[in-house]
Order: sequence, then C-alpha cells, then structure tokens
Amino acid sequence: MSADTVATNKLMNKFDGHHSVWLFGYGSLIFKADFSFIERRPASIRNWARRFWQGSHDHRGTAKSPGRVATLIPQADAICDGMAYLITPQVFDHLDYREKNGYLRLATEMTFDDGGSAEGLVYIATEENAAFLGPASEREIARQIATSVGPSGRNSDYLTDLADALRRSGKDDPHVFAIEHYLKEFAGC
Repeated sequence: MSADTVATNKLMNKFDGHHSVWLFGYGSLIFKADFSFIERRPASIRNWARRFWQGSHDHRGTAKSPGRVATLIPQADAICDGMAYLITPQVFDHLDYREKNGYLRLATEMTFDDGGSAEGLVYIATEENAAFLGPASEREIARQIATSVGPSGRNSDYLTDLADALRRSGKDDPHVFAIEHYLKEFAGC
C-alpha cells in the first residue's frame, strides 16, 4: 500500500451522515489538536498497543532519513490511553491530509475515563503501508528519533511532547517512557 492514504481514507463511509463523530488520538493528536472540536475527553481503546514503528517522511523526518512516530499494533488485553475528540465530518479533510503518511481511518470502540463508551474512528498505520518501519529495540528507536528532523520539527520533540502529555494525564506507557529514557542518555541529560 502507498504511504499516501488520503484517497483511501475518503472511501471510508461508515460515519457518513453523522453530525459528529468521536476521534481517538494516541500520538500527536493528544498534544497537538490543530483542528476544531466540540468536546475533548480522556479515553482509551482495548487490544491495541502504542508503538513507535511507523516512519515519518512528511512531518518528523524525510524520505531519506525518516523519523519514527506512533502507530497502534494489535495486542490482546492491551489498553492504549489517549484523548478523544468529538468532531464534525468537515474535519476529515484536514485529518486525512495530516495523517496521510500511511494512516488509515478505522472504526473503534473507545472507553472514556468516566466509564462511558462510544464508537468512533482512529487513524492507524498498519504494517502494509510503505512507510512502516516495524519493531526495533527502544534504544534503537531512540537513536533514530534523536537524529531525525522534518518539516514539522525535530522527531525528539514529538516523543517528549507525547511523554509529557501522558504524564500530565497520569497515564503510563512503558514503551514511550523507555524510548524517552534512552533519548535523554543520547542527549547527555
């Protein structure tokens, strides 16, 4: 599958006709909501684990030197914490472009921190997309993140902004925090 998923996402019609839709964010969507939304609530999804296995050729790296950004990997009994946004379908064009580097719109059930739940959508970069980098040790991921820069800035800022946002929300993610630990080692902090 091509890394550019804009056209494919436009074919996703599950939420056509809805006045509003919940969007689950687990990466930069947690700390960078550059779109209008009606409501924002902490939430989680089950059976998915956040992993820095997706290459970023368009935001936090380049085609020659891709950064690493978060995607979700199926994992039984895992819980991925993030942020849910109630949006209107008019926001899809912006989000499809923002998430164009391999991410597909998929339907998901999310649970809000207050115990409620709703079906919504999530953008996931699966291993079939051309930008997928796959697994590596947290140390290797941190080393790649430490040297990657793209049009949206340093890859290390993406990681630290995500780790900070998770901490502020009181959420734990051993994968993210281990990468952050190694990144600090490489920076001499």
